[in-house]
Amino acid sequence: MKLLIAFSLLIVLIVFQEQISYFSLSIPGSPGYYQDGDFVIGGLFSLRVTAAGTRIVFDFNDTMNIPDIVFADLTKHYQHILAMVFAIEKINKDPNILFNTSLGFYLFNVDFTERKAVKSSMALLSGESPPIPNYSCWPEKTDKLVAVIGGISTAISTQISQVLSLYNVPQISYGPFDQSLGTRVQIQSPYQFPVHTAALHRGIVRLLLYFTWVWVGLVVSDDMTGELFLRDITEAMTDHGICVAFAEKGPVFSSVGAADWHLLMEKVTMTRVIVAFGDTHDFVMIVPLIICYTPFGNVWITNSDWYSTALPFKQNQVYTHFGGGLSFLVHMDEILGFKDFLRSVQPRKYPHNIFIQDVWSILFECPHSYQHGVRELSQCEPNGSLNTRPLHAWDMNTSPSSYKVHAAVYAIAQALHEELSLRVEGDSFDKSVLWTPLPWKLHPFLQKGQFGRSSNKDNIVNKEVSATKFDIFNYQSLQGGTKAQVKVGEFVLKSHGVQHLSLNEELITWGEHHNLTPSAVCSQSCPLGFRKTPVEGKPFCCFDCVPCPDGEIADQIGMNQCIKCPEDQYPNKQRNQCLPKITTFLSHGDTLGAVLVSVAISFAAFSAMILGLFIHYRDTPIVRANNRNLSYLLLVSLMFCFFCSLIFIGQPSAVTCVLRQMIFGVVFSIAVSAILAKTFIVVVAFKATKPGSSLQMWMVTRLSNAIVCCGSIIQVCICAVWLGTYPPFPDVDMQSEFGQIILWCNEGSTIAFYCVLGYLGFLASLSLLIAFLARRLPDSFNEAKTITFSMLVFCTVWISFVPTYLSSKGKTMVAVEILSILASSAGLLGCIFLPKCYVILLRSGGRSRKKFFKLLSP
Repeated sequence: MKLLIAFSLLIVLIVFQEQISYFSLSIPGSPGYYQDGDFVIGGLFSLRVTAAGTRIVFDFNDTMNIPDIVFADLTKHYQHILAMVFAIEKINKDPNILFNTSLGFYLFNVDFTERKAVKSSMALLSGESPPIPNYSCWPEKTDKLVAVIGGISTAISTQISQVLSLYNVPQISYGPFDQSLGTRVQIQSPYQFPVHTAALHRGIVRLLLYFTWVWVGLVVSDDMTGELFLRDITEAMTDHGICVAFAEKGPVFSSVGAADWHLLMEKVTMTRVIVAFGDTHDFVMIVPLIICYTPFGNVWITNSDWYSTALPFKQNQVYTHFGGGLSFLVHMDEILGFKDFLRSVQPRKYPHNIFIQDVWSILFECPHSYQHGVRELSQCEPNGSLNTRPLHAWDMNTSPSSYKVHAAVYAIAQALHEELSLRVEGDSFDKSVLWTPLPWKLHPFLQKGQFGRSSNKDNIVNKEVSATKFDIFNYQSLQGGTKAQVKVGEFVLKSHGVQHLSLNEELITWGEHHNLTPSAVCSQSCPLGFRKTPVEGKPFCCFDCVPCPDGEIADQIGMNQCIKCPEDQYPNKQRNQCLPKITTFLSHGDTLGAVLVSVAISFAAFSAMILGLFIHYRDTPIVRANNRNLSYLLLVSLMFCFFCSLIFIGQPSAVTCVLRQMIFGVVFSIAVSAILAKTFIVVVAFKATKPGSSLQMWMVTRLSNAIVCCGSIIQVCICAVWLGTYPPFPDVDMQSEFGQIILWCNEGSTIAFYCVLGYLGFLASLSLLIAFLARRLPDSFNEAKTITFSMLVFCTVWISFVPTYLSSKGKTMVAVEILSILASSAGLLGCIFLPKCYVILLRSGGRSRKKFFKLLSP
């Protein structure tokens, strides 16, 4: 793998090294571009690096030494020089600015190397290349030096300041604001333009939220500015629910392990969206590495268009990997007249401009040659103009750096104007004073301007503008194959934190590999009905999706927590919507209700038929045995037992809830009391048949009436206490049945309810016990056996009722009680009276049967 990486990188570097050596800026015997004036402004610009080594060596410690080489677009950075030339020409045409004095310039190319920045700074001061420290070869030039504009990066600005601050020469950096310059420069730090990083990271976060990109990689420059940006944007992303997939600093190009390169490229593939903070010189080596080692499809969000300028001759390859990228560039108003000036720029207009020769040879694709030490262009358009070049080759729009250079020239001119004005007011403005060196005298006037400075005493004086505007550009392919940055929106940060993002999505293209807006998530959003659950050891953007628990829903995508439905609603099967619950109760229209009504009426009618039969055969021995009045009372009470079950069917109300339990308790107590009385009569009747028995006096009707009355009155008292304390009432149950609101009768006092049942059980148990003891009494019409069996059925039904009732819900609960009433009543009716009906109808002879059926017929 290491050999493959080394071989691929070697090919890339060799190819671009050949292209760079062809367009070298090294001109023998010419240290820079000079134009004389009463005051001279120095310019140290980074255009294109000169020749450098291309060998890649793997040491024994598995490190890869990458040469100190930078691929930069000369045509893009040459506009910085033209902005300075244009500004000086305009100032010289206005006699009111410098009191009929003129500005000159002395321009150097410092490439992107710190060593050449020091060398050019010393050459600017000494006027000799190579420079001679503390010696001026051209005093007529250097004595006029008032300020220097230079430093496209923090490292280059630092090296320039180390030299210029020794002579107290003001320096204005046109690179990004870096508060670390105060610690790097020991004497005096350069002036810098206001920083926009606060607005930048806010704008990037707003953009990420706009496209719902929550899994984002970060790559920043390896300096203090990159450190601060990484800290601020990481905090902002976390506050807005955006996760950092990885965070890397730009690699150190001098010596880096091959494994580190491979690891960096693996991280680039972790997410679709990567935020890169830096400039061309920070990421120039990343571009060829990404082209060689990473797949396609990343969307790069940057603060400059470094990816479109790092490899100007391989635009198709760059677009393949970086197409669809979005760049935040500080909005700069067009410099008035600058485009007209650019149209007029030609080599013949500036014959001493040593840099324009390379620009023209690149833009118009024509070679140059040296004749008698002078470089001449051949086969170039004699009247060629910059505005005729393609957009990717030359952009007529003002770049942010060019705008800063232009503003820096005017700031220096304004400082000169104010300093000269003081001498004019003091009547000391004369020719002798004009040639006095002035650099250190401009500091008080420059400090009042728009600049911010960093120093050892004061960490930073950051003059953040009250309103910052960024233009958002999209790197795309235009008609004809032209690759260009197209403005697709803007971000404005106003005072008091008010921010506004506007995008025209119709103008955005996402490169060759995305037809739609790409997605940047660690985990896909949880669908409806599911909620997020964190994954141990991973950021909060990485999660699993689990279904919502019972009774809860997730009605939005990507919910962290499910929400409970209101009590009168229930979740659907997908658990993404709450539906209104259906009100339900055991009604007459239900199948179960209709069946129970039919059964109850049938049993009541059957009881009435038996009562009629007993009344018709009231004089027969079998009817008269065991007190026929008790038989009539028992049959009537059983009829009411069947009918009371009907009260349990239908929508509960305050009246029905009270009546159903009261009637049930009282009627059943009468029935069981009648059976108990019958049992006592069997025992008493047997004892009374013995000669000399003292129990004959009890063989009267009053005994049976007393038993029935006492048994019933006790139950009535229990029910009265129940009504007086905590009576039954209509209630709703929203939890027992899924999707239903159950209307039911709350028993009120549960203790009273079970007291009613317990008392019935006591009467039944007493009857069972007595009947069981009297079952073997010798009597032809002994009812003890049938009473014993009927009580067994009765007790079995109600003993089974309690657990079944407690475990039932809704309609089932009511149906269980109705079935218990019907079953126990039918058991009493069948066990006690069916045998007697059999004797009356089948064993009394055919005449009895005929007579009975004749009564039933109309």
